[in-house]
Amino acid sequence: MRVRYFFMAPVLCVASLAAQGLDPASILHPTPDLWPTYNGDYSGKRFSPLKQIDSNNVKNLQLAWLFEANTGAGGDPFGTAIKSTPLVVDGVLYFTVPDHAWAIDARTGREIWHYKWESKGGIHTGNRGVGIYHDWLFFETPDNHLVSLEKNSGKFRWAVEIADLAQEYFSTPAPLVIGNHIIVGVGGDSLDVPGYLESRDPETGSVQWHWNTSPRPGEPGSETWPNEQSMTHGGGMTWMTGTYDPELHLLYWGIGNPNPVHAGQGRKGENLWTCSIVALNPDTGKLVWAFQASPHDTHDWDNVEAPVLFDGEINGQKRKLLAQAARNGYFFVLDRTNGKSIVTAPFVDLNWSKGVDSRGQPIPNEEKEPKTDGALVIPASGGATNWPPPSFDPETGLFYVSATPSYSVYYLTDTSDKPEGYGGRDAGVWSESELEALDYQTGKIRWRHVYPGDGGSLSGVLTTAGHLLFAGDPSSNFIAFEPADGKILWHAALTSKVSNGPMTYELDNRQYVIVGAGNMLYAFTLPK
Repeated sequence: MRVRYFFMAPVLCVASLAAQGLDPASILHPTPDLWPTYNGDYSGKRFSPLKQIDSNNVKNLQLAWLFEANTGAGGDPFGTAIKSTPLVVDGVLYFTVPDHAWAIDARTGREIWHYKWESKGGIHTGNRGVGIYHDWLFFETPDNHLVSLEKNSGKFRWAVEIADLAQEYFSTPAPLVIGNHIIVGVGGDSLDVPGYLESRDPETGSVQWHWNTSPRPGEPGSETWPNEQSMTHGGGMTWMTGTYDPELHLLYWGIGNPNPVHAGQGRKGENLWTCSIVALNPDTGKLVWAFQASPHDTHDWDNVEAPVLFDGEINGQKRKLLAQAARNGYFFVLDRTNGKSIVTAPFVDLNWSKGVDSRGQPIPNEEKEPKTDGALVIPASGGATNWPPPSFDPETGLFYVSATPSYSVYYLTDTSDKPEGYGGRDAGVWSESELEALDYQTGKIRWRHVYPGDGGSLSGVLTTAGHLLFAGDPSSNFIAFEPADGKILWHAALTSKVSNGPMTYELDNRQYVIVGAGNMLYAFTLPK
């Protein structure tokens, strides 16, 4: 029996008893009491209009409640940190760790229900959270199932397999709900398996459409692979949640690196559509446009970082923009209607690229590909940034990202004509952590806050209309910054490093800021 879920006494079920469910249309314009999807809304900005907590009173912020995500198996290697961003609907907060989902009272932090999925295996590296469609909740598991529960009770509805565990896929993203589509992605590098996105039916879990991240013979992009075998085993995983523009009706997703990971000699060419930002029709899965951030990647730089959507001004003209701070060290700003480059600029020092071509795409330096005797590459394989979500503040016009300047020595371990798996490795030499504010019009760094000490550590970012920016540092502090200049306004010491993207909501005229650190969930608010 796979199902195990637990209930607190009925008195704790407060708002969930009167739940009205979540209409997907609510994600377009969330009310103060909602955080209805992974990034708060479809844009990926992670900017909240709430301003009860502001730059003047944030110094008074206090801990409202604390919740420990106890998986019930002390020392269990599967019990990993909270990487999910909780959703708040009907006064209830929903979040996950691998194989587990919780509903807790968003006012008090008291558990309403807990569900455990009995896993058959898979890499338990993290889970980014849930998607909600009306009164149904959806999350992915490390052994590649999409699980659906009744939102109000945690009761099991169904589970469907979305990838083959025997091929060493594992699944981590929070499903994205668009209309009646549950968009799911997959991960897995070790067996040179193909990546893809799927849309699933919320009623049954059946496939509505399937899109391969590498083309098939004769399809656009197939000319960037040497043969059918290389492209159909070429990787391109979809392990982070994308964004959506309802006006253009386009779904945007970041695509992972090609396989074999470090050994590119068997897949000569640009290897589309790996390491790309793609725009798809969410009703059909048809590719509309794509922009490749790392042609012929050999450094394990998944391009899955959030494609953030906003409207801005370029050279005096209003434009519909998409911005991404990529793992390869470049900051990209594109026209999201067509994928054309507007800005390409490095946000850390890098040496793997010779420059940028006329399309705004980096030009790889073949001297910096992995070698048997090593190649010193900037940045390291962990990247200049990674999956923790950035934020864009429309009031400052700045894009905020946790960055990791770093370098590493990359080695080629499989020199054959047909390498498999990773085909190489890298050995980290140095890294540090910092928070950066980027000007979207130029790509220049407006300010940076370098955290003390060596070693890379990343945190998700949240900005608010209260003139606040929230992020975590490598010393387990949760910090509120002034977004215009990076001045520190407040901090709280946590038991672990911030491990998710912070979020915020307002209930009963009281604003809460929620952050995960290790297996603990913290809620901060102002004194009554």
